Amino acid sequence: MTEKGKTKITGMDYLGLGLYAFGGLGMEVLYAYLLEPVLYGAPMQEWTSGQTIIHWILTCITWGIFAVVLIRTSGTKYQFPLTQKGDKLSLIRVGICVLFIAAAFGVDYMIWDGFKVYLEYAGKGLLLFTFQYIYYAFETMLFLLIIVFGQKACEVWFHKENFPFGGIICGVTWGLAHLFTKDILTGITGIFLGVALGSVYLVVNRDLRKAYVVMFLMFVL
Repeated sequence: MTEKGKTKITGMDYLGLGLYAFGGLGMEVLYAYLLEPVLYGAPMQEWTSGQTIIHWILTCITWGIFAVVLIRTSGTKYQFPLTQKGDKLSLIRVGICVLFIAAAFGVDYMIWDGFKVYLEYAGKGLLLFTFQYIYYAFETMLFLLIIVFGQKACEVWFHKENFPFGGIICGVTWGLAHLFTKDILTGITGIFLGVALGSVYLVVNRDLRKAYVVMFLMFVL
């Protein structure tokens, strides 16, 4: 527990930031199931390509605003800057990151019965494919923030730094959300992926930039 003036910063403060990140992800549900079906006069499954792209753009703008505000708030209000570079990675840590990416690729290959990136490109075409992967890039940032703030909160509470608390919180929130909005397999995969991503954050020495690159590759491949 630290202090800023007379205000004590607690684990709940950091967890609150993580829950705001999760809430930011949840804004898409409001757009997709409440706002946009009314505007377009059709459920999400029946949207045109243009309407789908508009949805992704609106969602990305929202997620970007949440990410910027949370990163700034973390540094200015809670003295927890996220833009600092971590220590240089050893070859062992780089190798572990490669293994995580390979494992995620293998799981997706089995689930999709093929190379996910190619199948999405073949199924959607270049325009939709491009906007969807921009959407993935913004989504990655918010679930990374869930991990970062969840990890910090639990370290304040439990005084243990080498356990992927943030990954568990990400799996419980982001993973379970997919369980209800998509399907059981996607939800269960999301839970395990959340734990794996939380482990990656520790492997890369809590460097936000490195963690983002590895997590994005794990997520999209």
